[in-house]
Amino acid sequence: MSAGGGRAFAWQVFPPMPTCRVYGTVAHQDGHLLVLGGCGRAGLPLDTAETLDMASHTWLALAPLPTARAGAAAVVLGKQVLVVGGVDEVQSPVAAVEAFLMDEGRWERRATLPQAAMGVATVERDGMVYALGGMGPDTAPQAQVCVYEPRRDCWLSLPSMPTPCYGASTFLHGNKIYVLGGRQGKLPVTAFEAFDLEARTWTRHPSLPSRRAFAGCAMAEGSVFSLGGLQQPGPHNFYSRPHFVNTVEMFDLEHGNQPCPLGSVESFSLARRRWEALPAMPTARCSCSSLQAGPRLFVIGGVAQGPSQAVEALCLRDGV
Repeated sequence: MSAGGGRAFAWQVFPPMPTCRVYGTVAHQDGHLLVLGGCGRAGLPLDTAETLDMASHTWLALAPLPTARAGAAAVVLGKQVLVVGGVDEVQSPVAAVEAFLMDEGRWERRATLPQAAMGVATVERDGMVYALGGMGPDTAPQAQVCVYEPRRDCWLSLPSMPTPCYGASTFLHGNKIYVLGGRQGKLPVTAFEAFDLEARTWTRHPSLPSRRAFAGCAMAEGSVFSLGGLQQPGPHNFYSRPHFVNTVEMFDLEHGNQPCPLGSVESFSLARRRWEALPAMPTARCSCSSLQAGPRLFVIGGVAQGPSQAVEALCLRDGV
């Protein structure tokens, strides 16, 4: 199978990994897909490291990790791959940080995290590595934020996150790191917060509308998306059970999710017992006054970008 020529929205099948695993740490560097650590068939963390040459579709074994671990974070720094945190053979979070030198094919130990943690979120910017949150040995979610300086091989503390969590999704956009979701124990976090790298301050954004664990998160064209996951009941909903959903929610980083009046019109058919779309209003607006006058439904005024003076009527039957 050739490496190129893949069609849009079509799947490609690559050779299976030599070692099956879950909670492995993955990184992409110069045409190679690295899979590091994870849990094997016995349920114990692995020190196994393997790489897929994406051009030749072949797997190669790499030098094993100095610290067997699962659920670690990975960051590419030039020709190095930094592995941060994770959980060890006795299910305890680790503080170990190790770097794989791609050109030399070996591992080097780096300065450890200030606190042992698993589920750490990491972001690289200008050769610096930012580590956010995590779960500590006491299983409590952490709010710690620190930055790694490779030249000095040290971690420096930064202002803590407003919402402690682990397993969050992080995105770099401009000079801000956005932190979305994550977990506190078994409960999903709906917080959406941003750290300004220049001002070194945190900003809270509107929370996720729905409580979902294990959602997929992505950023594209200045918008953040939260997709699917396991819907969790609210704290006072004792009768609902968790269930998988196909929910998709989006937040516009540039403009925020500014409310936009809709022009859509729908009617419920008593005969068919379903909702049906009708022609949209000529002027999209909300908070309108409405009145049925004979065969017409008048929609008057309301709010679009400001108070509206529009007067429009929907004909409720033919020949009006």
